[in-house]
Parts: sequence; structure tokens; C-alpha cells
Amino acid sequence: MHFSFVALSALVATSFALPSVDHVLHEKRDKLPPGWQHHEKLDRSKVLPMKIALTQSNLDKADEFLMDVSSPTSSNYGKHWTHQDIANKFAPSEETVETVKSWLTSSGIAADRISRSQSLGWLKFDATVAEAEDLLQTEYHLYKHSTGKPHVSCSEYRIPEHVTRHVDFITPTVHFDAKIPQGVAKPQPQPVEKRDPTSTAAVGHPVQTKVALGIGAPTSGSLPKKGATLSRQTVLDRLRDELRNCNRFITPNCLRALYRFPPGVTANPKNSYGIVEYTPQAYLQGDLDMFFANFSKNQVQRTPTLNSINGGVVQTTRQGFQFNGESDLDLEYAMALINPQKTTLYQVGDEVQGASFNDFLDALDGSYCAGDDPFQDASYPNPAGGFPGPKNCGGFAATKVISTSYGYNEADLTAAYERRQCMEYMKLGLAGTSFLFSSGDSGVGGNGKRCIDPDTLEYNDGSSGIFNPGFPSGCPYITSIGATQIVPNASVTAPEKACETVIFSGGGFSNVFPLPSYQASAVKSWFTNFPPPYGADRFNNSQTTRGFPDISANGANYIIAVTGQFALIYGTSASSPTVGAILTLINEARLYAGKSSLGFVNPFLYANPGALNDITLGSNPGCGTRGFQAVPGWDPVTGLGTPNFPKLLAAALKLQ
Repeated sequence: MHFSFVALSALVATSFALPSVDHVLHEKRDKLPPGWQHHEKLDRSKVLPMKIALTQSNLDKADEFLMDVSSPTSSNYGKHWTHQDIANKFAPSEETVETVKSWLTSSGIAADRISRSQSLGWLKFDATVAEAEDLLQTEYHLYKHSTGKPHVSCSEYRIPEHVTRHVDFITPTVHFDAKIPQGVAKPQPQPVEKRDPTSTAAVGHPVQTKVALGIGAPTSGSLPKKGATLSRQTVLDRLRDELRNCNRFITPNCLRALYRFPPGVTANPKNSYGIVEYTPQAYLQGDLDMFFANFSKNQVQRTPTLNSINGGVVQTTRQGFQFNGESDLDLEYAMALINPQKTTLYQVGDEVQGASFNDFLDALDGSYCAGDDPFQDASYPNPAGGFPGPKNCGGFAATKVISTSYGYNEADLTAAYERRQCMEYMKLGLAGTSFLFSSGDSGVGGNGKRCIDPDTLEYNDGSSGIFNPGFPSGCPYITSIGATQIVPNASVTAPEKACETVIFSGGGFSNVFPLPSYQASAVKSWFTNFPPPYGADRFNNSQTTRGFPDISANGANYIIAVTGQFALIYGTSASSPTVGAILTLINEARLYAGKSSLGFVNPFLYANPGALNDITLGSNPGCGTRGFQAVPGWDPVTGLGTPNFPKLLAAALKLQ
């Protein structure tokens, strides 16, 4: 059948239909995510923990607020908000709270059963399946993953028409937010003595022992890719003429030469650089020391400042590239490049449940809490063990720059979920944090090189199909980082190209998020001057949605120490912490000059394209195509290009 991006958007976007009595369709899931199968209908007497995400106030002005403190032309540039100001500005209105409560009580949910979260953004109540089905005009069923994990869901639900503008979404309903990678061991059921309404036992199923099923699972498609193992002698030989070997072996000094930034000199305690890891991904101190002994000698035995979120532990019981490669890479380069400034490690999730992006955001912003789904995200205390709780809700400070080398496919999640999370990144930008995410390693395909079948809308093997954009890269309030490489046999000072060694820079266009104002000119110029050879049957070519990445950095041939050996790695997992280090150095200079941090950095970057090295070679193949081509100006392969530190620093210091 003919397929367009409009049909793909329907897969992930909130849907609406004509009223049935006074109810309208609020959300609908057209297809099950990969690995899930439908089982039986739920017993209507079982209990579900219901949560309603209330519509926040002033979201229609959110972009205006953020641009006011982020646009280089604004008189309020750098005047970032306090977290209390942000919480107050976006709290749901009393009209919203009362409208939703009135609907619930008139539907038979007594007022004393309804509680409001401390964060003010959620209403919570327990309901029998029968009550929930009547309330939402739906049917609940049990689904099971190939690993054995159960999940409660419905395929669609309806709410009264007058309530729709007051509700973002409701859980549990259509959401399958926690992706379970293939290859995870099947969890074993544990005996349950007492029914807990926040566990799967509440709906008649045994509590499961999770085996770190979150975004940090060892089979996650967003982890870096391993290349050759290197002997210590090989590394020593290359160090003798280090900069001549950068086309084959990237080191911290190669990156400094590529992007013309110096080693750090000062150490402002207000300027720590944040790296996020999801258990069971963890660094090994022996690996850090091995790396530092060769590339940053005065950092041997240095450790990052640990912020343990929900029992986040730097585990050492499971070792290997799939458990240590990501964290070793991120920390070895982040710490070396910004030394002597401090690096903060946000280690998220225990070894039993793992963690999601929501768990991290909860810890930074108490106003975001209570939105997690106990059928998918971590719940504490957990009868299966692990972190005893309570779940972290606020209490952790956001660093000035935060880099995350993990990601989902946009089609993995619902649009409502993605929009609410994206708005949280907007709030962190308002508070002065630059939030960076790697754009992915499979070109125009998704994690694991998956593309979308035009007939079934399900993932295929990636040999053909519809392009599969990433999340959060499609969110306009984060900075998406693509990957470049040194041209084979070229010098470290020669122009780079889009990465085409082992991995391909993730890039494309969102099916959920609109084109932001700061990017509009660059994207429209690309469509006008370099129209791609694909139509709406391949990607969202409407010219009205967010494009990514924003900028790039080298992502090939990094030398890292992992499990006691040197190895080469590849991925935007390397590019993002490198860019984050450069922004941290710029923030250091601004703070020294008595200025603020850069905060949400995209408007500054798009206003200063000449401060970046334009990349005009290479492409990002996927889905049976050559993908997009790197061209002069912004493109959905390498964005605006790679950092030119002296020019970026000069532009940043000119700002107030």
C-alpha cells in the first residue's frame, strides 16, 4: 500500500476521534512493540494503580520563555530561572485539577480515594479493572514479552470531551515505554505473600525478578561498537608520533588538535560536567587508571563524583565490553578533556530493575515525579530486592552540561510520553543546563539498524523500509550530536567527513516534534538547495518538523581502556561526551568572566554557524538507501558541523 509520514505519525501521535456519547478517543496504539504478544483479558476484580498526567500551565509559552534566556539577541540572555520559578510557572491550573477530579468523582471514584502527587502534576488512585474500563471506555488485557515479562495495557481509551484539554495521558493504558532488548535472560517468578497494588501481583501475576531491563541493558542498540583490541606496545608506538596517527587512533590530544581547544587550566567548583550512565553499565577504576596513565597522567586514581540515583551502583560483578565499554568511554574522555575540572557521574538504577530516562529526570526535578508507570519503570520497595527506596524525587542538582550516550527510537514510545519528557528538557534549559544526546549509530535507521515496514508499521531487519528517527534527538530542547571521522590517510588538520567507519551518524526528521524557530532557516535552506531523492514514503519531508543532529564530533577509532585492555571503539557515544567537554570549557571561561553558563545552547549554535567546521563529505546510509548526504550548511547527517573552539569561545564571550 502507499505509505506516507502521516501514517507513520499516527503510529506514535495522540489520536482523536468523533465523540461516543460525550467521550472522545484520547490515545490509541495501532501496533504492539516488537517482542510483545497479546494474552488474556484481565479479571475485572483486580486492582490497577491509575495515574493521570495533568496538563501543565503555560506550555503554550514555553518556547517563548526558553528563547528569552537562550537567544543571543535577547536582552535576558543567560538570566536563567530558579527551579522553584519553573515549578510554579508550569504547575497545572486549579481549573485543570478540579475538572479532572469532578470527572472522577462523578464516575464513582470517591474523592477520598484520589491523591495529588507532591509534584502537583499527577492525580493518583487505585481502581478495579472494572472501574478503569468503565471510566475510560476500554478493555484491559495482559501482554507478555518474549523474555516472560508481563504487562497490562489497553489498545485505546476515551475520556469526556471537556476533560481532554486537561489531561496529557493516563497510565496504565496504551504505553509500552520500557523497551526490553533482545537477549535478556528470562526473569523467574517470586512468591508473593501480600498483594501490592503497585506490582504486577495486583493484577493476578507473580512479581518478576528483573535483570537490569532498562536502557542500560548490555544488548542495547545505542551502546558503542567495539573494534580491534590493541596491545600496550601498539599504543605506546602510536603515542611517539601521536598527532600523525589520529586518522587511525583517536586520543584526547587528537581531539584537541581537531577542534583547537587547550587542556583545562582552572577548576571552578560551579562548573562540574555531568555524565549519565544506566546500570548495569559501569566503569572500572582499573580501566580509568590504565587510560590516564597513558593519556592524562595526573588523573591516575581520580574518580568522578558519584550521584547514586535509585540505588545506582558502579557494579563490578559483571564485566566485559557490553557492561563497561560505554561508561569507560564516557568517563575516560570526559575527565581527561576537562581536567582539572570535576566530572559528576549520575549512576541511575539498581542491578535488579535498571532504569529509564524518567528515573533520572525524577531525581533532578521533584516537580516531574510521580509520572512513572509501575508496570514499566522502577518501583520501590521492590519485593524482588534491589534498592529499598524511597524512590529519588528531586534532591540532585543538574550540572551545567549533561551528556547522555543512550537513546530510543521515536517509534518505540508514544507521542504523549515523548512530549512530556521533552518539556522537562525545556525546563532544565530554562535553569541553565545544556543537555546533549548522541544521535544514534545506524544512519537513517533506528537502534539495531531497524527500519519500519510500510505495510505493517513494525520493525524489520533494516534492509528496506521507512526511516526510523531517534528520541530524544527529535526533541527540540536538547542538542543532538552526530558523528564524524578523519578522512582515511588524511592529517588531523584536514576537514573531516561524516562517519562511515563501523557506524553511521544518526540523522533525520521527527514525526512528533515541530520545526523549532531557531532551526527553521537552516532546515528550509537544506530542503531548497539540496532536496533529497526520497519522498513521504521514506521520511517526514513536510519541512515542518524538527531535524537532527544539531552538530557533530569525531566518533571513530577512539582508544579506550576496557576490562584491562586497550581497544578501538566507534559511535556517537564518543561524540556526545566530546562536545560536552568543549561546552564545559567554554562555560569555564564565561564563569571566569562573571557570566552565566550557556544553558540551552542550540539558538547560540544556529546563530553562529561560522563558528563550526562545516562537513560536506559523507552520508548516513540505512533502510536500503544511501541515507542523506553531508552538504554545505546544515544537513541531517552532521548538523551544522564540528566545533571550532576558538571561534565558539569568542562568540560565547561576546554574549552578556
